[in-house]
Amino acid sequence: MDKIIDIEDRIPTLRERRKKRTNRKFTLLLVFFLLTLLGLLYFQSPYSHVQTIVVKGSNLATSDEYIDRSGIQKGQSMWEIRTSNAEEILQKNEWIQDVTVKRSGLTAVTIELKEWKKAAYLQTEDGFDLVLENGTVYHTSENMAPVDAPVLSAFDNPKALTRMVKELAKLNGEVLSMISQIESVPSKADPYRIRLFMNDGFEVRAVIPSFAEKMNYYPSIIAQIGESEKGVIDIEVGSFFQTYVDMYNPQPKEEEEVEKTPE
Repeated sequence: MDKIIDIEDRIPTLRERRKKRTNRKFTLLLVFFLLTLLGLLYFQSPYSHVQTIVVKGSNLATSDEYIDRSGIQKGQSMWEIRTSNAEEILQKNEWIQDVTVKRSGLTAVTIELKEWKKAAYLQTEDGFDLVLENGTVYHTSENMAPVDAPVLSAFDNPKALTRMVKELAKLNGEVLSMISQIESVPSKADPYRIRLFMNDGFEVRAVIPSFAEKMNYYPSIIAQIGESEKGVIDIEVGSFFQTYVDMYNPQPKEEEEVEKTPE
C-alpha cells in the first residue's frame, strides 16, 4: 500500500519553498531598485557628462576650432553625443581627409583627424596660403613664412593650379625639396607653361602635364651638367641646357673686318 503523508507533515516543506520564492522576488526587486537608483545617480552626476575633449592630428586649424565645428561641448551628456553626426560635420571641411570621433572612457571624447598634407604655398596679395595635396587652397590669417614646400606664384588659372598640385604629389621627395618657387608663365599656345627656380641656383622651364615625369630626372640632369656653370634647363619638349650668360647676356659675334680696296 502507498504510504499516506499527513498534510501537517508537509507544511514545513511548503513554508520553506514559499519563503525561498519570496526571498528571490525580494532580491530581484532590490537589485532592480538599486540599479535604477544607481542609473539616476549616474545621469545626475558629472560622470555622465563630457569633461574632456581630446583632438589628435590638428595642424591646419586649432583644437578649439575643431571642437567648435564638431558641435560637441563640455558638460553635454555622453549619451546625447552622436559621433557619426560629428564626423559628418567635420568631414565637410575640404582640408580634412579622414576623421574619427569616439567616446574614450566615462567622460572623454576623442577626435582623431587626418588632414591633407601640404603640397605648396600659394603667393597672394596678403602673404601666403597653403595648397594641399587634394588641390584645396587653405586660407589662413597667420603670416607664414614658406618652408619645406615650394612657392606657387601667378597661378590665376584654377585648372592649372589643380593640375600643378597633382603633379607635385607625384614628385620624389628629394626633388620636391630642391624647388624654391614655381611661376606660371602661360602663353597663347600653351596655358600650362611654368618656370621653376631651384635651391641650387638653376632655372627650369617646363609644362605642367609632363612635369613630374621629367622633373624626377632632375638630379641626373644636374649631375651631367656639373656645378661649374648655372643656367636654364628646358624640359618642355626635349631637354637642353643654356647658361645664364648665353641666355640673358649673349655676346655679340665679332664682326669680320672688311678690307677696303683702294680706289
